[in-house]
Amino acid sequence: METSLQQSKRLPSNQKVVLVTGASSGFGRAIATLLAQQGMTVFGTSRNPDTYLTNEFELLPLDVRSMDSLKACLKTILQHMNCLDVLINNAGYATFGAIEETSLTEAKAQFETNFFGVASTIQAILPIMRQQGSGHIINISSLSGLAPVPFHGYYSASKHALEAYSEALYHEVKPLNIRVSLVEPQAFNTGIQMQPPQNLMPIYDIGRQKVVGNIEDSIRTGQSPTMVAELVLQILTSSSPRLRYRAGNLAKVFHLARRLLPEPVYEQIVRYHFKLDATSSKFRPSNA
Repeated sequence: METSLQQSKRLPSNQKVVLVTGASSGFGRAIATLLAQQGMTVFGTSRNPDTYLTNEFELLPLDVRSMDSLKACLKTILQHMNCLDVLINNAGYATFGAIEETSLTEAKAQFETNFFGVASTIQAILPIMRQQGSGHIINISSLSGLAPVPFHGYYSASKHALEAYSEALYHEVKPLNIRVSLVEPQAFNTGIQMQPPQNLMPIYDIGRQKVVGNIEDSIRTGQSPTMVAELVLQILTSSSPRLRYRAGNLAKVFHLARRLLPEPVYEQIVRYHFKLDATSSKFRPSNA
């Protein structure tokens, strides 16, 4: 007799059981809401679920940095549903600041959530998907993981690590009928808050402010995160989902520019985009 876990691999896409981390706002909330509207059973997570109201899906407590928290979250889901078909790793935050002015403690905290939080969640869920004989993992990455952004070095590095990790995982679990996809969005109007380092250095003020101002403007005037949610739905309903999906024209342009243009030309594009050359002389100490 087949178990309910084994039976889940034949469920239509609109009956899948989905876990979305970081679902209190931004991409996570948009994704969880849309998938629930499509008839899927969606569990979202937040470190403080009582702070947010949602009628579309259930919001569970989860800190992706804690294995105990992960185990408790999965136990709750499996007690109710006895299966888990889709994992969408969205929980994360963004630091900004020059490499030099960001402490290693702050850098490690960025990786602890953006990279190791994803790895821990996948580590906990893969045994469930292996037993089912199916599953789909979607990791929300960033354009920064493809095209590193100045003054977002550690954030970019955490997403770049996620890119490599996801690609390796894609090949490892494909024979197990478990799919892995990456979504690489540009800046969208998610309201994400960027966290500065504690010890800012005046020598980097002008460049940092240029880049952060550019990104904040892009977020404020960006498209709705619903566009990314619709892309996730497209991935989940595809008969042959790919590994990588870029969200937004800027993400596609920068990806192509990085691949096709000579490195000096691409470097000029980055510096022009963030208006760094206009202030480059002010980066140097007076005795340089």
